[in-house]
Amino acid sequence: MDFKQHKAIYLQIADYLCDQILDGVYAEGDKLPSVRELAVDAEVNVNTTTRTLDYLQQNDIAAKRRGLGYYVQTGAKDAISDVRRKEFFEETLPEVFRTMNVLGISVDEVTEFYNLQKNDQT
Repeated sequence: MDFKQHKAIYLQIADYLCDQILDGVYAEGDKLPSVRELAVDAEVNVNTTTRTLDYLQQNDIAAKRRGLGYYVQTGAKDAISDVRRKEFFEETLPEVFRTMNVLGISVDEVTEFYNLQKNDQT
């Protein structure tokens, strides 16, 4: 994996697994890679991937089955959406607003650009 500096590695691995769940690589009830498999694939320490899977469990995305590993939780896609919406409103949007303020960009300009992008996608 190619990690970025701005976000903890365990969260980037969690994002990767969440993307795979959203893309249907892993469906509800499917077994996720083991802690060791993730560590080898991501080329990170086992403690990092343990933290990743614990994070997914805390956010109702994965469930641990004793002695069997982690599995995709029922409702994982909704849980991922909830986590990402929260992250967007608490982290991404405030940064966007700071940048808009510094550059003198109005909400109307952003709305106009958004509508143009939305129309191009349809």
